[in-house]
Amino acid sequence: MMMHMTFFWGKNTEVLFSGWPGHDNLGMYILSLVVVFALAVLVEWLSNCNYIKDGANRAAAGLLQTAMYGMRIGLAYMVMLAVMSFNGGVFLVAVAGHTLGFLVFGSRVFNKLPSTANGKNTALPPMSCNC
Repeated sequence: MMMHMTFFWGKNTEVLFSGWPGHDNLGMYILSLVVVFALAVLVEWLSNCNYIKDGANRAAAGLLQTAMYGMRIGLAYMVMLAVMSFNGGVFLVAVAGHTLGFLVFGSRVFNKLPSTANGKNTALPPMSCNC
């Protein structure tokens, strides 16, 4: 199969793995779009969830934070690699997944915390520089 180097539309593409979703298989193409969408939402959830309680053991909290960061970055790279298939549908569902994930988990629409939670401005996504 020829590798596209520009955006194209169609179900005949390879997403993440050789031969997946397959040639002329609309059902598997839709499944690959659902998987990319879910991965993007999961990245946003991991970016915005507060999984460390106040007063937790610093060493255990640091190890958990590091493991969750590694998982978030690994999943973000998987979404990036899926977008590198140059398929327009994959690109759109990746952006839609990140957008919906941020709306639900990171924006003020569903967030009960004030915009300066823990002394940090949460108006921007947390993947920005924490300098």
